[in-house]
Parts: sequence; structure tokens; C-alpha cells
Amino acid sequence: MKRRFIAAAAQLGPIARDEPRSSAVARMVALMREAHGRGAEVVVFPELALTTFFSRWYTEDDAEIDSWFETEMPNDEVQPLFDAARDLGIGFYLGYAELTTEDGRKRRFNTSIIVDSTGKIVGKYRKIHLPGHRDNEPWRAFQHLEKRYFEHGNMGFPVFEAFGGRMGMCLCNDRRWPETFRVLGLRGAEMVMLGYNTPLHYPPAPEHDHLQYFHNHLCMQGSAYANGIWVIGTAKAGREEGCDLIGGSCIIAPTGEIVAQAQGVGDEVITAEVDLDRCRELRDNVFNFSLHREPEDYSPICASKDR
Repeated sequence: MKRRFIAAAAQLGPIARDEPRSSAVARMVALMREAHGRGAEVVVFPELALTTFFSRWYTEDDAEIDSWFETEMPNDEVQPLFDAARDLGIGFYLGYAELTTEDGRKRRFNTSIIVDSTGKIVGKYRKIHLPGHRDNEPWRAFQHLEKRYFEHGNMGFPVFEAFGGRMGMCLCNDRRWPETFRVLGLRGAEMVMLGYNTPLHYPPAPEHDHLQYFHNHLCMQGSAYANGIWVIGTAKAGREEGCDLIGGSCIIAPTGEIVAQAQGVGDEVITAEVDLDRCRELRDNVFNFSLHREPEDYSPICASKDR
């Protein structure tokens, strides 16, 4: 399999609360065609790419909550994206809200998938680090109710064979936790794809608002470098239903260098050539895990939450 290829991040501008999935899918198909025109073989879309970021509203209406979720993938509204991928011969990563029945009960997850160039799903991930809160907090300018609307992901951090290498996934807040990338790195991931919806304003600590773009890139660049891994982070950005979301979509090399970055906060494609063999520059040297890791001294990392 080819180890060098062009990859794309397809940033989305805001999605309105009443915007149908068909509109979001049409926008993504257009971005996919643009990425393909630039020679891209894989394109990374954002977290919750089919809808507005509904976790900013509090509701107790189960039917309303379920309306934001997908019960199958692909479904009729998303099928055009899969068809375009197959017709163009391009793979993609997609984030969406998943509603399923497991263990005899209804379950909701913040999910992402990898789809290969034939339109086949070859990997799935469910978000582990859920930010925000569970209860109504009306003092906020907007809410962040991921802990209310989603369950903790139950698939761990798997790695999948795709695009000539080993691919990992995560979602939004996962990128802030170095353990996410270390587990994927230990499992041999050479590229991590991730989507995010990140507000510019953080109500519990507004003094950090001016650092949102810096922190966004800091965590991804540091994790790329510390694990010798390619990272593609893609935003849903812009002013969405009165909430400003950061852009900053980027492609990061295993050295931690940003090699491509979005310039605005609307629909935008960025591309860069990816050479998966460059992971060895770090993994054979500074971050040679087998030679230099000292896991016997890392036990506090896996200590229980109450310690």
C-alpha cells in the first residue's frame, strides 16, 4: 500500500438549528470534491458534522433529543456522502451523534467513523472524554451538556488499518488529554483524525478565552510530537446559533509542525502531503518507546479518579 498521500481537513462553517442534514451533507460533498480536485485521498470532517452543536440547549424531551441522533450509518440522508466517496475513490472521517440499542437499552454516543475509498466503514470510535455538565445551568450564556446527552464511549481507543497505515480517532475534548494519543501511539497509530466543536468563550473560566486557539493547537502539536504521529484536526467553526466556535483546522506532522491551517471560520479545505514513514523520525529516536519509556513509574496515570 502507498505510504505517502495527500490528506485534507474539510472545515465546516456554522450549521443552523433548522438546517436539514441534506444541506450539511451537500456542503460536505462539495468540500470532498474540492479535496479530490487537489489530489486528496482522505478527508477529515468535524465532530457532529450533520447537525448544529445541540448540546448548548437544555431539554428533558427525549423525542427532541433523539431527533439530533442517527440510528444507522449510513442512512438515506447521509448516503450521498458515501456515494460521492465511492465515486471519487476517496476516504473520509465523519463525526455524528449515534443512537443505538445495546444491552437491551437505548444508548447515545458522540461517535466518529473512518470510511475507506469504496464507501465501506472500516473503523468506529465513541468519545471518551466528555466535557461540560449534566444539569441545567441557566447562568451560562450557552450550555455544554455533553455529559447529559452522551454516554462515556465504550470502545476504548482502537486503531484501524486504512490508507496504507494505522489510523486512530478521537473527538474534540479527547485531544486535550495526552493519554488519548499515548494509548493510540502505543497501539501503533501513525495518524490520528479528530473533529471538534469548540466555543471561543468558556463560561467557567472566561479569562482563558483569548487562549482558545493557542490551547487548541498546543495540545495537538504536543501530542503529535510526543508520539511521532500525524494529527488532522477539523473544526465546525463560526457563529452558530449565537455561539462563536473557533476554527484553526490543521494538519500536523509528527515533528509537531503545522503544515497546513485553515484561514477563516467558514467552509474551507486545506491539504498537505502526508508521509506515514516520517513517524519513524521520532519513534526510532527521541520517542523510542521500547528503549526510553519507564511505565513502572507511571502508575498514578491509571489511579482511580478519587485519588
